[in-house]
Formats: sequence, C-alpha cells, structure tokens
Amino acid sequence: MLTVAALSGGVDSSLAAALVAGQRGTDAVLGISLRLYSSEEHAVRSGRSCCAPDDLYDARRAAATLGIRFYVYDAQERFRSEVIDDFVGSYARGETPNPCVRCNQHVKFDWLLDRARRLGADELVTGHYARIERAPDGAWQLLRARDAAKDQSYFLHGLTQDELALVRFPLGELTKPQVRELARRRGLPNADKPESMEVCFVAGRPVAEFLEAHGVAAARGDIVDTAGRVLGEHDGVHRFTVGQRRGLGVAHKLPLYVASLDAERQRVVVGPREEVARSSFRWPAARSARCRPPGSPPPRSPALPAKCRSVTAAGLSRR
Repeated sequence: MLTVAALSGGVDSSLAAALVAGQRGTDAVLGISLRLYSSEEHAVRSGRSCCAPDDLYDARRAAATLGIRFYVYDAQERFRSEVIDDFVGSYARGETPNPCVRCNQHVKFDWLLDRARRLGADELVTGHYARIERAPDGAWQLLRARDAAKDQSYFLHGLTQDELALVRFPLGELTKPQVRELARRRGLPNADKPESMEVCFVAGRPVAEFLEAHGVAAARGDIVDTAGRVLGEHDGVHRFTVGQRRGLGVAHKLPLYVASLDAERQRVVVGPREEVARSSFRWPAARSARCRPPGSPPPRSPALPAKCRSVTAAGLSRR
C-alpha cells in the first residue's frame, strides 16, 4: 500500500505526513511538493508566502526528518493559467475571486490525485483542517474541522465523491496548538514556522499594485445606497478602490449587502438585506454564480449557502 503526502513546507502538511508515516511506515509514504510560484524576496522574508523556494526547502527537510521519499514537481505553468490569470481576469470583470479555492480544485487536488492514481497510491494525505465521514447510504461527506478557527472545508467543497474516497485529512480532529506540539515532539524543523496568511502570489505588496502590474488599472468610485445617496464614513462605509477597466470590485466585510455593480458610472450600490432581496441584482458570470440565484443576497460568511451544499456529490455538512 502506498500513501502520497502533499508537502507544502508548512507544519500542517508535515505533521499530516508524520502521522500517516507512523501508522503505515516510512517506506509506504511518498512526499510530493508542487512548485507553484516564485515569490519576491521581500515576501519570502516576511513569511507571508506559501510558494517560495524556501518552502520547498522546508518540505524537503521535513521529509528527511521523517525518512520518507520526496519529490518536487513543477506546476508553475498550470498555476499561472488556472489561478493567476483567472485572478487577474476576474478582477477586470468586476468579480472578487478566491484563488485558494481555485488552486485547490484545479491545481493541487486535480493534479495530485491524478498523480496518486498513476502511482498506484491508496490515498492522498494533506494538511487541510477538515474531516471526511461515510454516510449511512455510503456517500462520502465533507465535514468541518473540530477546530472552528482553522476549518478549511470551504476551500474543499468542490471535491467529488471519487476524490473524497481517496483523500485523507489527519488534522481534522486536531487544533493548531496540538498540531504544533505534536510536530515539536517529532522533531519537525518547521514546527514553529509562521503561517502564510495572504494570497501567495500577491504576498508582500497591495493587491491593487499587483493588478496594475498585470494590466488592470485601478480607479476610485462611490458607494451609494439604493436611493442614489453617496455613503461615507459617517454611514460606516469607507471609500476605497472599487473600479477596474471594465467592472467594480466589492470590499470584504461591507456592512451592507450589494444590490448592483454599476461599471459605467464606477460605483457600487448597496442596501439593507430587505431592499437588496427585492432588487434586480445580478451577479457577474462566474463559477460561483450557480450558487447565488438572481435576487438573493450574498452570504455573510465564507460558509456555503444551504442551497449550495448539494452542488457536488460530496455536499457540506454543518455538523
């Protein structure tokens, strides 16, 4: 039996590999890292990137400590076409993309699962904070992690039944402090490594600067209510960069719901939940549009709307 362990260079994936190596033996575990992006030097020093050469070095050191085989595959071209180009294009269309979700779906799991199958592996182990269980009817269920503060099930909602059958998340029952302590006990060199908290290929500089470098010029616009009144800080709303060449970007944590995106007049129209629900709101064409029917307000949190939990065969449980 063979287990493929995805190693990012962080403590989470390293401990996941360590746990499975302890169960199956080091000869039965194969560590694989993907080179996705070469970050700028200042981003590497800040510790805010998960795609830097130093991360591959950390992954190799962790594999050596565990005594497992280790390989690196170059996925930069695929990452650029599937994630970076989509990220830039989405902002240009006035959308607010989530590159981590797309990376998991179209780069990491898509490629790694295919590689695991080709190698004859029985499972793919990652350091994501999520859980998988078998329902009474035999279907695989994707569940939230026990540690609500670290739960990553939202990033994995696109996994299908065939994929869930092969994936394992050993950290789903653990908290982050427990993970670090277990890593220290095993002597992992990255046990206390800082977490990457930003979009890896943007880390170290503002998103607007990154977009401008890729041909998406930012502009400023107003936030107005459904009556056309321009809102400001006295309303709890801050003016910020909202426009690109052909659309408008929406701020995170906006205290009101978005009613429409007026690209021509460079503005965002917002209103209370009740007003927005009655508006003729239309989301821009996007992968997630199927989860947001016309006329329905966007969700307040990253958790999937109830209507979307059956988009994939896997589903998403709120247990």
